[in-house]
Amino acid sequence: MSLFKKPSDIKVGCIGYGATANSIMGRLHLQGMQKAGMTPAAVCEITPERLKVAEQEFPGIKTFTNVADMLKNSDVNLLAIITPHNTHAPLALQCLKAGRHVVCEKPMAITTAECDKLIAEAAKRKLVISTYHNRHWDGQITETLKHVEAGEIGKVVRIEARFPYGYCKPGDSWRSSKSKSGGILYDWGVHIIEWALQIAKSDITEVSGYAHYGFWETAWKDDSNEDEATAVVRFKNGIVLTLRLSHLDCHEKPDILNVIGTKGQYSFDWMGWYLTTHPVLGETKIFKGKNPPDDHPQYYQNICDHLVKGTPLVITGEYARRPIHILDLASKSAKLGKALPAKYK
Repeated sequence: MSLFKKPSDIKVGCIGYGATANSIMGRLHLQGMQKAGMTPAAVCEITPERLKVAEQEFPGIKTFTNVADMLKNSDVNLLAIITPHNTHAPLALQCLKAGRHVVCEKPMAITTAECDKLIAEAAKRKLVISTYHNRHWDGQITETLKHVEAGEIGKVVRIEARFPYGYCKPGDSWRSSKSKSGGILYDWGVHIIEWALQIAKSDITEVSGYAHYGFWETAWKDDSNEDEATAVVRFKNGIVLTLRLSHLDCHEKPDILNVIGTKGQYSFDWMGWYLTTHPVLGETKIFKGKNPPDDHPQYYQNICDHLVKGTPLVITGEYARRPIHILDLASKSAKLGKALPAKYK
């Protein structure tokens, strides 16, 4: 891969600008790239109103309504893809074949096979394929790792995770379509699995999936997401991860992630963290605190440093494939009714 001389030489853009005219998604990516020193150059978006917003927020930026036109008529080097999940893989492949570096919004793709194609194409052309795992640097996970790695809860036995959708009908946007979103586990599940992988620090051996369909019917009818889905992941070191996302859950504010160890338990939600330890049998100590600030700018700074200095990439294509592999296996397992072995560890 040839390196750029300086950050400003990297011309960046995004495909998709946001779900609505005032959405911050496109702005978020371009501002993150710009903060790292890269130069916003192009936006591709099918809705004229959103293109007008992009032009107002980034004066002088080139705008397009067709990806092929943008690739042909702009000098953009790095593209962020922020479209619906099922479009990530085909758009990323199109951009890679045109010689552009690519960042996909989470999830990288819907299937393991799609990830494989992107990784192979990027390697063939010596390009970057990455996923915007900005939450790799969330305050709650960096704080969790500090306590867990210090041995405060002993040896980690299991990780339990859930997201508080509550008891409610999902909306009728593409995020509620199984074929477009990947399913109920994909949207927030990909974040949570990435956190859990940082904690487990072990190879994946097998995945089981469980799902319930048909109670909540959205506009997608037979293509609606699951009412509730669960993924159970077994790791080589013995840790078990259970992830559940549900629209049948009556708990309004459950903990998002719990790490259970031989000497205690560490939990966090959006408000803070909670640590329960057992120094000796029969004794319990409870500690709590606020989550430290997030450090999301680290993501695009690392991308920029990689392209300019050759700094190792934190979120590689192979790294981003691991959460998708788990989600893909869980979806297939739920249909087959049996655990499936992991191809990628």
